[in-house]
Amino acid sequence: MLAYSCYQESAQYLRSRLEGLVPRALLILGSGLGFLGEQVEQARIIPYGEIPHFGLATAPGHESRLVCGLLWGVPVAVMQGRLHYYEGHTPEDIVYPLRVVRLLGAEYLVVTNAAGAINREFSVGDLMVISDHIRMMGDSPLRGPNLPQFGERFCDMSQVYDSDLQALALEKGRELGLSMQSGVYFYFPGPQFETPAEIRAARVWGGDAAGMSTVYEATAANHCGMRTLGLSLMTNMAAGVLNQPLSGAEVNVAAEKAQNNFTALIRAVLPELKKEERC
Repeated sequence: MLAYSCYQESAQYLRSRLEGLVPRALLILGSGLGFLGEQVEQARIIPYGEIPHFGLATAPGHESRLVCGLLWGVPVAVMQGRLHYYEGHTPEDIVYPLRVVRLLGAEYLVVTNAAGAINREFSVGDLMVISDHIRMMGDSPLRGPNLPQFGERFCDMSQVYDSDLQALALEKGRELGLSMQSGVYFYFPGPQFETPAEIRAARVWGGDAAGMSTVYEATAANHCGMRTLGLSLMTNMAAGVLNQPLSGAEVNVAAEKAQNNFTALIRAVLPELKKEERC
């Protein structure tokens, strides 16, 4: 269990590197989606290894660096590379960067992922606004002694994903002519892809898309009072939906093809956060 002083040490180090920049939003970029960090202006690029107590991302396509600056006029911190449970990181390790950026002043989380479509009405390339999630496996990032500086011991989880931000993303996406969906993200710990039987079970439970991330970060953001928008890119149909094997290369290829659509949606949504009043 990391002490609150560790978070303070990391936040203070970042303040010394950010030259007065206060991020309004934290963007966590999923597999194949790290390109968005390259569009940050006046960028301060800080490798995770230089930040006290940060873990390192090792998954393919995930760079271990924090990019801070302006994205379409909005002060942001962008995680180019997230930490995953399957890499051996604990849930606390996974949400550590989020909590540090929260201490810097971030009020919003935009969390993205590459996911497999469980819902047979979805197609590869669809963008899904996450309405809720299901976690049947893995610890909670809130397990252990509570740090009251971040939130209460028992936090409400009835609206982890902000309903106003969901509506905003769906509206902007449809205005852009994008193929938009809304649905429930089903968390699997990985790193192996799910079996067809697991996907059938997830469908019965109400899952629309399957993935190996996002849930820990969204839970911690909810705990510490951040407003969260979750976006999933359908990079493949989940196991058993089609009679074909799954691969990590398939995920990255689909993410590359969706770069323009994904960028357009974030570009439409992000400036609206400047107009939002903190709840």
